[in-house]
Amino acid sequence: MKPINDTFLRALRREKTEYTPVWLMRQAGRYLPEYRKVRERMGSFMALARNPEAACEVTLQPVERFGLDAAILFSDILTVPDAMGLGLSFVAGEGPVFARPVQSEEAVRSLYVPDPNTELRYVMDAVREIRRALADRVPLIGFSGSPFTLACYMIEGGSSKDFYATKRMMYERPDLLHRILDVNARAVTDYLNAQIEAGVQAVQIFDTWGGALAHGKYQEFSLKYVSQIVSGLKKTSDGESVPVIVFTKGGGIWIEDIARCGADCIGLDWTVSLGTARQSVADRVSLQGNMDPMALFAGEAAIRAEARRVIDDFGAVGSGGHVFNLGHGIAQKTEPEMVAALVDEVHAYSRIKH
Repeated sequence: MKPINDTFLRALRREKTEYTPVWLMRQAGRYLPEYRKVRERMGSFMALARNPEAACEVTLQPVERFGLDAAILFSDILTVPDAMGLGLSFVAGEGPVFARPVQSEEAVRSLYVPDPNTELRYVMDAVREIRRALADRVPLIGFSGSPFTLACYMIEGGSSKDFYATKRMMYERPDLLHRILDVNARAVTDYLNAQIEAGVQAVQIFDTWGGALAHGKYQEFSLKYVSQIVSGLKKTSDGESVPVIVFTKGGGIWIEDIARCGADCIGLDWTVSLGTARQSVADRVSLQGNMDPMALFAGEAAIRAEARRVIDDFGAVGSGGHVFNLGHGIAQKTEPEMVAALVDEVHAYSRIKH
């Protein structure tokens, strides 16, 4: 069923909109006091993510507080490798940690594609619960990590600054890394298709660490597998198209390559000019982004000015679609009042521009 407010979906499809829609990566998170209360009640991040009712509650919190134009499923990109049996936990001060990292040939060979409706059924239950609670007010976005981004965590065993083990495997045993990426691509395709069947109305692929690759390696080890996923996704649900967003942090130099992967929209970080990017892709895809999340610490006047600058940078709407977002996720110490000012300015100023 079409959402009452479908501005976000129309922008993704490069259709005419009355204003620029806005949602924010990591919009449901620790910067919100109401989220922190639910997290404390549930005891841990994964306990929250695995509880469909709690996941629904925190998914709706920012939509109801700020009047955003889309909700995004509350979950984590690492649910997929966790479903492969790698033993995910979140350690205070360290972030995600896998008990069984994939660092040997035997570990690589034992990887498998999990059934999203079995091992990840709690995610699908959350999608259905959120759709019921949203009552078609705004669209629901589903998501997954990209094969390469997931591989970085799986091989390193957690977060990393230099991806030593991953890049060593890439150069010494590219066959092993390609094996991991192939399994991940098939797993993500199944996972996103299951989310679409459960009710999400758009999907985003987070290629968070693709930008850490060298030119050529990005195309071989990241974009190739993202393209494989996009080509395997369900294109429609309930008679409506399901747009696909691809976000590669640090990937602005490859925007023309990304635009050919089959996605409907490219997410951009703050290092890229929206206007220049738009010229590069000639409005063949819509663009999402791209305000620096740190601007949200600068005070209301600066936030409103930066929001206007981003909208002006994209330029006249015409046939091209723009979805306002940050260039990455909201920082934990962001004040909710500053997010409210940002959303208000995007809606008010873009109505004048449109």
